[in-house]
Amino acid sequence: MASPGEIISTRSEKTTSQVRWLICALLFFAASVNYMDRQVIGLLKPTLQAQFGWTEEGYSNIVVAFQLAYGSSLLFIGKLIDRIGTRKGFSLAVLFWSIAAMAHAGATSVFQFAVARFSLGIGEAGSFPASIKAVAEWFPKKERALATGIFNSGTNVGSTVTPLIVPWLTLRFGWRMAFVMTGALGLVWIVAWLALYRRPEESSLVSAGELALIQSDPEQATATAVPWRTMLRLRQAWAVGLGKFFTDPIWFVYLFWMPDFLSRNLKLDLKGMALPLFVIYTGASAGSIAGGWLSSSLIERGWAVNTSRKTAMLVCALAVTPIMLAARTTDPWVAVGLVALAAGAHQGWSANIYTLASDMFPRGAVASVVGFGTLLGTISGMFISKMVGYILQSTGSYVPVFILAGTAYLIALAFVQALAPRLERAEL
Repeated sequence: MASPGEIISTRSEKTTSQVRWLICALLFFAASVNYMDRQVIGLLKPTLQAQFGWTEEGYSNIVVAFQLAYGSSLLFIGKLIDRIGTRKGFSLAVLFWSIAAMAHAGATSVFQFAVARFSLGIGEAGSFPASIKAVAEWFPKKERALATGIFNSGTNVGSTVTPLIVPWLTLRFGWRMAFVMTGALGLVWIVAWLALYRRPEESSLVSAGELALIQSDPEQATATAVPWRTMLRLRQAWAVGLGKFFTDPIWFVYLFWMPDFLSRNLKLDLKGMALPLFVIYTGASAGSIAGGWLSSSLIERGWAVNTSRKTAMLVCALAVTPIMLAARTTDPWVAVGLVALAAGAHQGWSANIYTLASDMFPRGAVASVVGFGTLLGTISGMFISKMVGYILQSTGSYVPVFILAGTAYLIALAFVQALAPRLERAEL
């Protein structure tokens, strides 16, 4: 007869826990808070512009301050997270950006807002490198794109919820409290993260069955942060980097300029923007999950990882192209629908381009690679922000902006295919 201890041991081996999805939920919450803090400035642009007399160029400078800090921080943040670990690294990043988000409430000039945005960018730079590293630590390869799509949809939930609560907070308590109350949510997340997050092999909540599933993929010898001189020589790193270089700026356009597009083209005020933005970011959320599900589903059906990822990315790239008509239509809801489709396709693309890092690099180097890719995306995002400001100042039209958006993903996919035709593992 088996002893009680043997019975418990056998049960724990046969029962597969689902802790990895709890971790995914924490990443989803972090992404939601991240984008709430990031989007508040765009929603309040008309209010702050009226109060402080900002020009379009002045606002674009505030946006660029965030992107400059975000991009420059990626020179070290990914490697820092790889060195000190996901638990500590992510906590410090969220603490820094939460304080910076609340500091916006004390700003009274373009320069002061730019300083606050710069500080926010430093902290938020850690979000995606830490999240993708957590997914690589907690999920087998066949589930990573789906997990990434789910947590990445939190960016859209944050972007959806923010237009609903920021106008209410602003009208009831003033715009300063809108910054304070949204920024404070990150402090709540830190408590939950520190209480629950450990590496799978260190967590007392993980069953033997789930741990075996997480570790089912053959892994290279442990690797830590990748030095820049090595990164710059790896075509796999450039595949991720250029895939983001051409497409990340388009998301910055959706995030920072959509309220202006709705105001300029559709003549909507702060209250009137709530439903269109809800539709746009709900579409983005659905696209994020669908894009991750598509490649994971194809792998489950027996497709090769390379074919699955790139098929999903091609579908997303093609789905963006109709946005080129958004600034030309006279029907406001057709315009909103086209932007929602493009935003969803972007997020589906992102779920897969991020996952390429864990497909081609060992877990210990993932944050470094994602940091490198996000840096390239942010550099191009700074140019796009200035370009959009210049285009609007000169022409008042979003047509050239949406033409860029409609073609960027197919160009990016061509570079990914050229640099990583079979998604070969990087030699470190």
